[in-house]
Amino acid sequence: MPPYDLCIVIPTLNERENIGLLLEKLRNTLQSVRYEVIVVDDDSPDGTAAFARRLTRTQDNLRVLHRIGRRGLSSACIEGMLATSAPFIAVIDADLQHDETILPEMYRRIRSEDLDLVVGSRNIAGGSMGEFSNWRLRLSHLGRRLSGVERHASLTDPMSGFFVIRRSYFDRVAHRLTGTGFKILLDIVLSSEGRACIGEVPYCFRLRQHGQSKLDLIVGLEYLELILDKLIGRYVSIRFILFALVGALGTVVHLLLLGALLKVEHRSFVDSQTCATGIVMILNYIMNNSLTYRDRRRRGAAFLFGMFTFCLACSLGVVANVAISSEAFRHGVPWAVAGVTGLLFSGIWNYGVTAMTTWRQTRRSTEHRAERRAQASALVEDTPIPSPVTEVALHSKVSS
Repeated sequence: MPPYDLCIVIPTLNERENIGLLLEKLRNTLQSVRYEVIVVDDDSPDGTAAFARRLTRTQDNLRVLHRIGRRGLSSACIEGMLATSAPFIAVIDADLQHDETILPEMYRRIRSEDLDLVVGSRNIAGGSMGEFSNWRLRLSHLGRRLSGVERHASLTDPMSGFFVIRRSYFDRVAHRLTGTGFKILLDIVLSSEGRACIGEVPYCFRLRQHGQSKLDLIVGLEYLELILDKLIGRYVSIRFILFALVGALGTVVHLLLLGALLKVEHRSFVDSQTCATGIVMILNYIMNNSLTYRDRRRRGAAFLFGMFTFCLACSLGVVANVAISSEAFRHGVPWAVAGVTGLLFSGIWNYGVTAMTTWRQTRRSTEHRAERRAQASALVEDTPIPSPVTEVALHSKVSS
């Protein structure tokens, strides 16, 4: 028999102001349940992991997984769920937007009704999106339609990140999970081979009290990545698809620039081609740095050095492209096929070489990050460990 009946997994990134409050709310809500809490922190610059570790000195049921060099809510949840032996696992955000008071009902239903999942839903009677802005409401509904979740389960809120899952069900889908982005519930449901047995409990989504929202364009892109991975991820790398899409957009921009320089500015072809190529290389680098390799994004001096290595690698790819396509054309291959062959080779070359050079993890960047995290941890160590009562009172005073 496991020591705990329920495990609460809390993924965190810069949630130092919220984590203590949430832990206290869980204590008040789950007094009759034997539960543990696993905080999975993605090396937060604000010292969330160090703060949570200090709280473990006074809370026996609290553990902290501090991830270095890995980031993402979904993958953090997966690691947290794999780290417990509890038969039931709950996932809840640390930002206090999920209503922890419905956890006992969610836990009761998954046990008594033999369900695989119980989801906190904002889209059934008794639930609401709270004070969500209209554009976020529309985005949530669009994501639901794009997901195709209806083929796998009857689920009104697949974008929810608040749920309780049966351990045996999680074990069945764990090896098929993508672990990309923020929508871990959708990842789990879409990874199920059959239809999952799901119950829903209504709740009202709250406003964030402390810290900043993580919702931005990148989150939307990661959602599309998750959908693509479920469709074609077994055949081709999603990162390569993003790299190729950036390259395709760059090709369009290149042709527009080339035409403008030739027809409007009346430059020579060599000058126009050289100028367009240089501009598009820099544009491709910026887009890949922001989107394709956002988890390894280069900043500051590393951004400039990365641009240099990217342009160097792509220049070699251009040489290989011309050589291969010219040789193919010389041997009677149709010009279109020869051209595409050269493009495919250079695309694979550019992707492989830049992944190993431009966006590889460098020791210097790792050391710089470690120094900043150490400074944040030192600030945490200088503050006394709050008792549960003191902690709530302190946050209440700040909020007022």
